[in-house]
Amino acid sequence: MALLVLIRHGQSQWNLENRFTGTVDVALTPHGRQEARLAGHHLKGIRFSVAYTSDLRRAQESLQIILKEIGQEHIPVYRNSALNERNYGDLQGLNKLETAEKYGAQQVMLWRRSFDVAPPHGESLKDTQQRVLRYYHSQIEPHLRQGENVLVVAHGNSLRALVMYLDQLSQDAISHYDLPTATPLVYTFDADLKKCIAPATIKTNDSTLVTRPPAVNKKLDPVIHHKREEGRDTKYAKGLGKRNRSKTN
Repeated sequence: MALLVLIRHGQSQWNLENRFTGTVDVALTPHGRQEARLAGHHLKGIRFSVAYTSDLRRAQESLQIILKEIGQEHIPVYRNSALNERNYGDLQGLNKLETAEKYGAQQVMLWRRSFDVAPPHGESLKDTQQRVLRYYHSQIEPHLRQGENVLVVAHGNSLRALVMYLDQLSQDAISHYDLPTATPLVYTFDADLKKCIAPATIKTNDSTLVTRPPAVNKKLDPVIHHKREEGRDTKYAKGLGKRNRSKTN
């Protein structure tokens, strides 16, 4: 069995200001850093073999905070632009409400929520999914096949694109929910990478850990609890020390 945990970064400054962020490299807010610490608290007791993140600092900082919180700063960390947020093109930096007033709410919603319609000079969710899945199949999936637990900290749309694939959601279904900031989303897999659906929530380390977005809970029946490796984290950390390796692939 292997565990895949997906986490959207904590609140960024432009999340707070209700701006389209996309590929602009915006920092976390103090609240976003606290969200990341809380996400790490939820994950204590789970040992990860490797972590992945994007080229953008809001995701990288969130991952660093999480790894520090769970005492696993030593694990390999890979950064790649394939996991970057969707490029919103000409909308990047614009206030979402003001953009709706300028272009019309229906047009802006089409740019934001349709699967294959891109904003001017930007990416559609379909475009984003293509790059995310190439990276997932070539880099992340091999670790899962080896039974290793993998942590991915990225962005709302790059993770929505991956969730759409993993849960086999329709274009309509994926358009109706957002991935909340800094909330762990858990998948478990068997050796053949046939996904095992976890219950809606699980209890870990005296905290509730979310394992499915509401839209997915309605679609799929829970069949198995996620795996935890009890009592091995302290020994593992002492054996390897604090060798933080940050890589790009």
